[in-house]
Amino acid sequence: MVESAFGKIESLNTKVELVERGTSYLGLGDYGKIMIGDKGFEFYSDRNIKNYIQLPWQEVEVVIASIMFGGKWIPRFAIRTRKNGTYSFAAHDPKAVLRACREHIPAEHIVRSLSFNQVLKQAVKNFPQTMRTLPSRLRSRLGRRKG
Repeated sequence: MVESAFGKIESLNTKVELVERGTSYLGLGDYGKIMIGDKGFEFYSDRNIKNYIQLPWQEVEVVIASIMFGGKWIPRFAIRTRKNGTYSFAAHDPKAVLRACREHIPAEHIVRSLSFNQVLKQAVKNFPQTMRTLPSRLRSRLGRRKG
């Protein structure tokens, strides 16, 4: 049970393994605490305890880590769930958070995000397919020249 001036929230976890300062990027950045336990991943806002995220381990599909400088810096990570989309977070010690997640999620489900160059390369490669799927009216507007 997590308590604050705003009330009580029932925690998913029966045993907490790691508590870390962090930021949730659901909407605007929200500072709070990341809690990893035996039943799931939780985030509780510092300002308003009613702003919380609880993700049971069986709902987590993959954890995507943004890794820079050969693994020396992990600015943020995201958790993609089976039903509710992707949640982005940053932590004071992201390596500890990812290690704790690895105890509950298979290592092959913790992956690196694509680099900027990989995203750009993929966009160039998929450009002809994207142009083919555009509606014909939009394609004709793009093909017109002003002048």
